Amino acid sequence: MKKILIINGHPDKKSFNFGLSEAYKTGALRSGAKVEEINICDLIFNPNLQYGYREPTELESDLIESQKLIKWADHLVWVYPVWWGSVPAIMKGFIDRVFIPGFAFKKRDNSPWWDRYLKGKSARLVCTMDQPSWYYKFIYKSPSHNAMKRATMKFVGVKKVKITAIGPIRMSTQRFRSDWLSKVEALGERTI
Repeated sequence: MKKILIINGHPDKKSFNFGLSEAYKTGALRSGAKVEEINICDLIFNPNLQYGYREPTELESDLIESQKLIKWADHLVWVYPVWWGSVPAIMKGFIDRVFIPGFAFKKRDNSPWWDRYLKGKSARLVCTMDQPSWYYKFIYKSPSHNAMKRATMKFVGVKKVKITAIGPIRMSTQRFRSDWLSKVEALGERTI
C-alpha cells in the first residue's frame, strides 16, 4: 500500500490550494493508498532557523511529528502557491526547520559531499501561480520549481519529482478551477 503525505504550504485554509489538496487526497484514497496530511498553517513553530546550522535549534512537537510523517511516507505531495518566484514564507520556514542535518541529510567531514537520508521517496509539486506556467518557465526560468525539485527534494535524496504547475489562477473561471480539481484528483489516483 502506497503511503502518501500531502504537505500544504498555503497560509490560508480558504485558498484554492486546500481544494487541490483535498482533490489529491480523494484520488489517492480511491486508489487504496494510505494518506496523511500536514497543513503548515496549523503547526505551532518558529519558522526562523535562528542559528543556521552553527548550533541546533530545539524542534517544536509539531515539527517532530512532521519529521515522523515525512520518514513514514513513500510519496510527498507539496501543494503551495508561487509567490514572488518562491514559496510562501511559512513553507520556507517549515523546510528550514524540518529538513535539517541528521534528519534529511548529513554533510561529510572534510568533503564537499553529503549523505542523503530521504532516498527511495518520490514527490509531486502541485503549485498555483498568477501567470501561465509557460510564462513562468520561459521568462522567469522556474525559480521555485528549481529550488523545490533540485535544491531541496533531490538534495535530500528524493530523485523522482514531478511538477504540476497551475496558472493563471487570478481571474480564472469556475470551470478552469473545476477542471484542475478533477485533474489533480486523477493524479492522486495514479500516484507515481
